[in-house]
Amino acid sequence: MSINVLIYNGPGVSQTSFAHTLTSLRHLLSPNYTVTPITPASLISDPWTASCALLVIPGGRDLPYVASLQPGATDRIKQYVREGGSLLGICAGAYFSSARVEWEVSTRMEVIGDRALGFFPGTSKGCAFPGFVYESEAGAILIDVKVSEKDGGEEMTARGLYWNGGGYFDGAEGMQSQGVRVLARYSDGAEGAGAGKPAAVLCDVGEGRAILWGPHIEFPLNRQPALSAASVAAAAPKPEELVVELEAARLDLLTENLELLGLQCSTRASKSKGVDPMAIVGTLPQLLVSTPSKPHIISNIISALTPILSPMPTSANATCRILEDAHDTFRVHEASMSSEVMTQARSRKVTDEKELGAIERDIVVFEGGSLPPAEQTPLFSLTTYFEHLSLARSELHLKENGKSVWGIGEAMLYGERVTSTQTLLDKNPTLLSTLPSSLLSLATQQLSGRGRGSNVWLSPPEGCLQFSLLLRPPQSPAFRPSSLVFIQYLFGLAVVEACRKVLPNGAGEKVRLKWPNDLYVKLEGEGGEVLKKVGGILVTTNFGGGGVADVVVGCGLNVLNPFPTTSLSQLLSPQDASALTLEHVAATILPVFEQMWGTFLARGGTFEPFVDLYLQRWLHSDKIVTLTTTTPHREVRVVGITPDYGLLRTVPTSGGESMWGGPEYIDLQPDGNSFDMMAGLIRLKK
Repeated sequence: MSINVLIYNGPGVSQTSFAHTLTSLRHLLSPNYTVTPITPASLISDPWTASCALLVIPGGRDLPYVASLQPGATDRIKQYVREGGSLLGICAGAYFSSARVEWEVSTRMEVIGDRALGFFPGTSKGCAFPGFVYESEAGAILIDVKVSEKDGGEEMTARGLYWNGGGYFDGAEGMQSQGVRVLARYSDGAEGAGAGKPAAVLCDVGEGRAILWGPHIEFPLNRQPALSAASVAAAAPKPEELVVELEAARLDLLTENLELLGLQCSTRASKSKGVDPMAIVGTLPQLLVSTPSKPHIISNIISALTPILSPMPTSANATCRILEDAHDTFRVHEASMSSEVMTQARSRKVTDEKELGAIERDIVVFEGGSLPPAEQTPLFSLTTYFEHLSLARSELHLKENGKSVWGIGEAMLYGERVTSTQTLLDKNPTLLSTLPSSLLSLATQQLSGRGRGSNVWLSPPEGCLQFSLLLRPPQSPAFRPSSLVFIQYLFGLAVVEACRKVLPNGAGEKVRLKWPNDLYVKLEGEGGEVLKKVGGILVTTNFGGGGVADVVVGCGLNVLNPFPTTSLSQLLSPQDASALTLEHVAATILPVFEQMWGTFLARGGTFEPFVDLYLQRWLHSDKIVTLTTTTPHREVRVVGITPDYGLLRTVPTSGGESMWGGPEYIDLQPDGNSFDMMAGLIRLKK
């Protein structure tokens, strides 16, 4: 199932509209979909259509859209929608998605012309109301619209939607035979050319649909700039009347539109009585714990951190210490403060993602092998995890280390809800370089999880295993820096092998690797076998003084996620799925990786001992793909990865020899290319 919601962000896009679109859609669509930006270059050349559930063109300026997107991107967008895709166009995005635009005719701002998308087959005219001022909120007002009921019943009034330059869809009422349905019209009492005219339309386009809105349905009504616009909108509610219920009604209206476009939304905002529906839950404390069998671990970690911690200057808690790092500020508490710190954090909410980023991060330290009470970690049992970890280490005969060293996964920062386990480590260099390795940072939910490149890792409240692991390879002439690229391959292989251990009845054999760092499963579909992504690996490396490499391995794996997200549990019978736990999966992966990591280091960082197994577990051997990174495009066969730098190795299907007489190899870097496995294409990343 398609799980990406892509919001166009390029020349002409209003960053205010973009930001509100991003926030509103993430609020309504999480955890079912990843909501992320897409650029003009990506719309033109990247393989976005196969995984896209919705493309959104937000407000801004129509003419820059034309210059940036026609014809390359518009051709792909039209094909995407005609073949069953969904599009939401707002304000300028609605003008751009119509067959023709007539805007501010006979004024100095006049824009007249045909448009390539033509999802609304008529003319979008504007402005619907007078007073618009470019790149300003001076002419913005709040307007009422009459929303058409699906069954033809009485119209409902949506009050106080933000308007700033949007148009109306001329003649839409008479276009039913062309697949057009009016969803909303401007109030008859409004003053302007748009009064009583269609404000929103649903357009059937081939197998797909487009919904276009003149008003800004994405703008929250209890935040700026809507609050300021209320004071100049004659028929709109006054600022003091812009209460939570009004904003909830806007979100419910947006929810209905998203459902018309085939998306599955979370609980309707109107059910959150008396609560700001756009409020964001804050982060919760991270708990620094270790396996109870090795009570010395946390004391060693705190001893290493003590030189960089300072007393909290204004805290009533004299034991609280603070670390101000590059990206975050951390407050470190003793275990005795755990209940108080957790209670305060659970009651905290923020109004936007910027405020979320400004919150200080709490860490509660549990020394001596102690663990927090189970009620403080209701979604992840630390006791169960460490029991599984001990058993898995014993089965693999992993040696017990001395007091200064411990096994992978035996020291952990656990947070029920964090921003990003990866960011908390690799964007805070002082903390990162001071922490002993290895250290596991695991979260039940990430509020801004990271994937490879600019990708976002979708993180639901429960069901996804997500963690980051700090490693520090030894400084040795035998370990080449170029070997670091193999860590992503090694960890992916460890996850696949662990799935074969933890998933019963051969289900783990359906978990496979996609180059360079994705985890897929093979499922049975209506047309036969289908491949679905269930996870991914992200490795970042920071070089400190003396050439020390701080490696952070991030992993996200869908284990128990409900439909529509694909997860490991869907490979199992209901009975077997009920026995699958995040604790067991995590405690199986880490010892498997530790065993491989030991071999990798002992062999000087060579991937050679793992190559045969890796090629057995990946999806690509002997696959024929089209290489679009060359001119002209070439058909090549995938044969493996290079032993020196881990590049994807291909050979032309037409044969050919190199200048030295051997086979002609075309080797591709993992960070420079996009492997569209479904389409059989390898593209150069833009």
